[in-house]
Amino acid sequence: MNILEKVVLKVLEDQQNIRLIRELLQTLYTSLCTLVQRVGKCVLVGNINMWVYRMETILHWQQQLNNIQITRPAFKGLTFTDLPLCLQLNIMQRLSDGRDLVSLGQVGPNLHVLSEDRLLWKRLCQYHFSERQIRKRLILSDKGQLDWKKMYFKLVRCYPRKEQYGDTLQLCKHCHILSWKGTDHPCTANNPQSCSVSLSPQDFINLFKF
Repeated sequence: MNILEKVVLKVLEDQQNIRLIRELLQTLYTSLCTLVQRVGKCVLVGNINMWVYRMETILHWQQQLNNIQITRPAFKGLTFTDLPLCLQLNIMQRLSDGRDLVSLGQVGPNLHVLSEDRLLWKRLCQYHFSERQIRKRLILSDKGQLDWKKMYFKLVRCYPRKEQYGDTLQLCKHCHILSWKGTDHPCTANNPQSCSVSLSPQDFINLFKF
């Protein structure tokens, strides 16, 4: 909970990765609801009132994230839409989430046209999914071409996407301590580095499941 609090405070301060932490908190809250409802039938460490309090804290964090008002910087220089179309398209190719492409396309007519580029969605499909998975979910447009955009969202519903993280938590298998990557902790193992494993957000949530 202390780690989560620091993450939420960082998101509130920087106004970045809001959707990601919202999804993380929602998944964690759902898991805790299941455990609390099954109290007596599963292993739940600690007092039940403490877990209810933690759930209320998560709801409070979610409310804070929902109330974020994105502040636009007072910048009168070059903007994204001022860039040449080839550069705009090149930047959009760096996005790894189709939802971000759709959101960007809603900003204006020109960006909407770019966000519908077939090559963008083809690369997105090929980045997240294997050829075998793609072949199983082929969709043709009215013109008889592969509709990569529809295929992407269909693939997302059927298969997990390739995970990407700027940084990850580390779990020490020797002393069972959580820490950020690159942050040392007093470990008594002969080779502490060999004891650390990276945790994805889902791995972190799974720590709360019994």
